Amino acid sequence: MLKKLFGKKENEAPTEEIIVSPLNGEIIGLEDVPDPVFSEKMMGDGIAILPEDGELLSPVDGEILQVFPTRHAVGIKTKSGMEILIHIGLETVMMKGEGFTSLVKEGDRVRTGQPLISFNVDLVKEKAKSTVTPVIITNGDKAGAIEKFQSEHAQAGTTKIMQISDIK
Repeated sequence: MLKKLFGKKENEAPTEEIIVSPLNGEIIGLEDVPDPVFSEKMMGDGIAILPEDGELLSPVDGEILQVFPTRHAVGIKTKSGMEILIHIGLETVMMKGEGFTSLVKEGDRVRTGQPLISFNVDLVKEKAKSTVTPVIITNGDKAGAIEKFQSEHAQAGTTKIMQISDIK
């Protein structure tokens, strides 16, 4: 009873979000992504990962906003309303879905660490510009701060890569 009177309301959105790596691989700064759409933060701020394998996991608990028709990218909305875009590789839209399998659909509720997309990383290396995978906060204007964590190697589903605080 005391928690209900003085604590956070059950349906109240959190004001902080932790984002974990959706992939196993090396973390790189967004400014080092060889595509100005991402490196110049035209879509938002974030971080990028050079994937070691082809399993993309959810970096947060949330709802799938969109799975691109070519299955190379997915958008997720967190309970706090933050929107995250994960774009597997660069210029992968040209692959027209070849080598990508979506394991979720729009409207699905997902948990941190849940598989979202499987992809053939070797085929992406062969047919796309790069395997580098940006993880972007597309509505960063709702965040008071976005803190990024650099580490040499990220483990999918566990390594903390970003923390968003003071969410409006």
